[in-house]
Formats: sequence, structure tokens, C-alpha cells
Amino acid sequence: MQDQDNLSKINIEDQKIMENKELNIWEALIPVVILMGLLAYNIFFADGAWLGDYSNQYILLMGGGVAAVVGFFNKVSLGRMFVEIWENLKSIFIPIMILLLVGALAGTWLVSGVIPAMVYYGLQVLSPEIFLPASVVIAAIISIATGSSWTTSATVGIALIGIGTALGISGGMIAGAVISGAYFGDKMSPLSDTTNLAPAMAGTDLFTHIRYMAFTTVPTIIVALIVFSIISTMIDTTGSADISGLLATINTTFVITPWLFIVPLIVIALILLKTKPLIALAAGVLSAAVFAFIFQAEILSGLSSSNTSSIINAVFTDTAIVTDNEKLNDLFSSGGMKGMLWTIFLIICAMVFGGIMDAIGALARITRELLKLATTVFGLFASTVISCLGLNAIASDQYLAIVIPGKMFKKAFDDRGLAPENLSRTLEDSGTVTSVLIPWNTCGAYQSGVLGVGVGEYFFYAIFNWLSPFMTLLFAAFNIKIRQLAGAKTA
Repeated sequence: MQDQDNLSKINIEDQKIMENKELNIWEALIPVVILMGLLAYNIFFADGAWLGDYSNQYILLMGGGVAAVVGFFNKVSLGRMFVEIWENLKSIFIPIMILLLVGALAGTWLVSGVIPAMVYYGLQVLSPEIFLPASVVIAAIISIATGSSWTTSATVGIALIGIGTALGISGGMIAGAVISGAYFGDKMSPLSDTTNLAPAMAGTDLFTHIRYMAFTTVPTIIVALIVFSIISTMIDTTGSADISGLLATINTTFVITPWLFIVPLIVIALILLKTKPLIALAAGVLSAAVFAFIFQAEILSGLSSSNTSSIINAVFTDTAIVTDNEKLNDLFSSGGMKGMLWTIFLIICAMVFGGIMDAIGALARITRELLKLATTVFGLFASTVISCLGLNAIASDQYLAIVIPGKMFKKAFDDRGLAPENLSRTLEDSGTVTSVLIPWNTCGAYQSGVLGVGVGEYFFYAIFNWLSPFMTLLFAAFNIKIRQLAGAKTA
């Protein structure tokens, strides 16, 4: 999901699931219960600021500390824990670099006029009545083409947030629409790493997986589009800024020209050519810097003592372009790489917690207990879904939410006479798309950081994402498109 090259780093045969016979299920759940309790207290009773701005990060580290104590009493060495933590941290090096480049991208696309141009032209095309469903479709198309929900959010997602905000639409609604479309496209694209990983873990081929996944995925995105269309008819934009006034302000502040769209087209073209995301995003930053010197010299001179300093600040630190419209002032500001540090710290802390939980054998123990509950075909599907959801929350990584259930449940599906595409589809319906709904998961942290909208704000509106697990369970409950192995008896 993050990028196609990451799949090459996931050597599937080498994915080891740590077992610990000394650990019982209740001990495995102690860190989870404490973590969820502390997070709940922070959210509902301390307004997210119990321990300051980095409350969730500190809570994840405390949860990791509790897991380490549990592991110590169950004969797990500190060395083993540190090895797993290090393996987890190594796995997020590329995502962290991508996050830093996205921060730089947002800053340079602002001062170069790329984002203002997107907003300027978008306001003239997208009205509130069609904006949300159109955002779903636009994000889906880009994501199918690139195979990456991350790239989609970092390009058209940022622009759609800007356009929708100017139209007076809630940021949570916009982000939910963008994420719904982006994850639909990511899930159905043969270029996506998770779309390749799921069938590899289940034992089926890529295109069988995609065709079979369409049975649950297409109805889900149709429901999401219908809901967003209904919401669009109910949006109250009373009090939103006059569009003509917004257009005039943007046109006065920036040099607006279609030539600025060359910058995002360069990024998208490089992704389509399967260039590494780091290179594609870096090209977007550099080309935007060049365009800033060419088209926005007046903006640059007003931000700092030299144009070069203004570009450097846009890449690394805060940038704010002041206009005579307060709504645009909020929109035309960026934190650069500095603005991504909170998200990066969250991801690092989540990987520490997940690494310790894996090292002490808690992830394997919890998954095996779920497997014991699968006494019926529906129970097997439900256990798989719960396992994927739980691992997204506990391990904070969508790859583990696919790899561990994939390995654990593969034999159970075979024993039930179920074709492997049943498992691969369930892994995607419940593991891939729900990762973005967990604030401390790498995907949830990334999307909220890039789009500037908290997970709590967009959760309800990420309709495609939370509806997908229910859809796969609905199909299982009514035995719809549950394919049997050749010669197997119907369960």
C-alpha cells in the first residue's frame, strides 16, 4: 500500500511468527487492555492532552513497557525484544522518509502556487452538490493507476482538502471521501503491494484474488458513493466564503497558470513508470522549487530575506502566506518536514509496542485463541476478520495484519474445503482497509498527518473502509460467493 518496492522487502517465507508456550492468553492480553484503557482515558477524559502534545506516543511506550514486563516473567530475553523492535524500526525507514518528503512537498507546492492553482481551478469545476462523490471517484482513479493510497493522498488528496475547505465542507467529510476512494483503488490495483501480498499469503494468484475481491469491494464502494451523494445534498454551506471572492484573492496573491500542473503530473508520471516513491516525491519537491522561482518570486521575497531561504523554510519548517481572507490563510500554511515529526514519532512508538508484543509471543497467542473459536465456516471468517482488526490495532502495521492471520488461518481454510481466495479476500477486506482507521497504525498516522485531519474526524466518513469487514462477513453469513476447493464438500 505504501509503495510497490516495499513488497520486495517483505520476504514472505522469512516472516517469523514468534511463539511462546510459557505465555497464556490472559497474560498476552494484559498489555492490550492497559494500552486501550490509557488511550480511552486520554481521549475521553483528558481531551487528548493527558501527557501533553505527545500523549498517545507516551502511552504506546508505556504499553510496550508493560509488554516487556510480561515477557520478562515468561522467559523472554531483553535481547530478543530489542531485535524485534529493531526489525520493526527498519521496516518503517522508507515510510518515514516518504512522510518527510510529503511534508516538503506540501511546503514547496504551496509557495510555488501548485496547491493554490489546484484550489483555484477546482473551485470552478467542483460544486458542493457533487464534490464528495467526485472526490471518491478522483481518488479511486489515481490510486488504481499508481497502486498507492499514500501517493493519492499526497497529491490529489491535499488538493481536494483545499478545494472542499474553501467550499465550506467539513474536513472530516472530505478526508473520508478521499480515503474511501484511495483505498478502493489501492485494493483493486495490481500495482499495490498489499494486493500482491494477500494472495501470496493465502496461496492463490494475483488476478484470481482481484476478481474474487471485486464481489465484496464493488458493492461496498457503490454504497459509499450513494451515501456521499446523499450527504452532498444535505451539506449546509451557509456562511461559506463567496467563491468569486476566493478566486479573486487567490489570483491576486499568486501567479495562477495551468503550467503549474506540470509539477503534479511529473510525480504521477514517475509513479506510473514504477519509479521509486522517494525519487518521485523528491522530483515533485525539486520541480516545485524551480517553479516557485519562476512564477512566485514576489511570494518568496515576502516570506524571507532571500528567495532561497524561503524555499528552504518551505521544505523544512513552517510557512504561512497571508491573504485578506481568513479561510485561505488557514489553507495556505504548511509545516514542511517539521510538521510531520509528530506523526513520525507516533509511528516509531507504535513499532516499539508492536515489536515487543511480537517478541513475547503475544500476537501469535491472541491469533491462535481466535482460531480456536472458529468452529463454523462463518466463525472462521469472523475470527480472521477480528484477527486482522486486532493486529492493526496491536501491531500497528498493516503488513503484520495480513501476514500473521494469513499464515495462521491458511490451513484452517484448507481443512474446511475453502478456496484460498476466500482467505486472501478476507485479509484485504479487514486488514488492508481498516489500517487507516487506527490513529497509531502507520497508515492512520500517515493519512491524518498528510491530510491534516484527525482519524477521529474522518472515521465515520471513511465509509468504504469500515464497511468492508461487514460486507465480507455478510457474504460469509449468507454463503454468497464462498468458493469451495475442487472436490470439497460444502461446509
